[in-house]
Amino acid sequence: MKIEDPATYDPTPGDPVLLEPGVRRILAPNPSPMTHRGTNTYLVGEGDVALIDPGPNDRAHLASILSSLRPGERITHIFVTHSHLDHSGLAAPLARATGAPVLAFGASDAGRSPIMTELLKNGLDSGGEGSDRGFQPNETLADEEEVHGADWSISALWTPGHFGNHMCFSFGSALFSGDHVMGWASTMVSPPDGDIAAFMESTEMLSRRSDRIFYPGHGGPITSPVERATELVAHRRAREAQILQALADAPAGVSEITRRIYVDTPPQLLPAAQRNVFAHLIDLVSKSVVLASPNLSTQAKFSLR
Repeated sequence: MKIEDPATYDPTPGDPVLLEPGVRRILAPNPSPMTHRGTNTYLVGEGDVALIDPGPNDRAHLASILSSLRPGERITHIFVTHSHLDHSGLAAPLARATGAPVLAFGASDAGRSPIMTELLKNGLDSGGEGSDRGFQPNETLADEEEVHGADWSISALWTPGHFGNHMCFSFGSALFSGDHVMGWASTMVSPPDGDIAAFMESTEMLSRRSDRIFYPGHGGPITSPVERATELVAHRRAREAQILQALADAPAGVSEITRRIYVDTPPQLLPAAQRNVFAHLIDLVSKSVVLASPNLSTQAKFSLR
């Protein structure tokens, strides 16, 4: 099995690819505008191995994972970065097939901020991004908790923002960044699961680390991880500035603000863009920079304070 060049990302679903000693990737067959070529499932170690992100509940992907194990190998731990169905959907079936426990920060409501909890209580839906509402790990992980295998050690880092229960997993000088940092696209932040304030804090934390490489949940490896994390923070700050400029022109609702600033976005992606804009508006309202009338919701009219 040849080690993949990080500059090359052209995987075939189901075929294991050696990324570096001790790290293999298996692409799930679930391509879409939101998942790129599909979800990346990773095997870490040899012999008794850890698995990161089982992927969608797909029988073919389950079979690919099990057939990718070398003679005598077994999966002893199943780590889940977050509970979107394209990452966590196969967790329970894989646990039944292998006997391995599922480890994650918590259930789908874990890590959610008070303001997001209040918005959810007031009727805000999840935006249709495929939250796995029934997800429940066998073991919960604390921030910076370490889990050890026979020839591997993984440190869990709580990185809310894309999802309240999102975790990245550190293995040596490599970081499995889930959907928090990807190279092919900026990260979706959709309330109430997504939280811009948390995303900025988590991403700035990652930008201060010295990881050699990021292995994301979708797309190819990120070989300049600090630069990419810094880019994402700058991108969000620029988007916030665009929103403030749009409101300086005139008060507006979420959809109107989105049309003003996402001028080159394909129509099918505008609903996701609206969720991103609303995430920024929630943050700006909480900082008393913007007013929401009559109350904070997707139907509100927003204006500068």
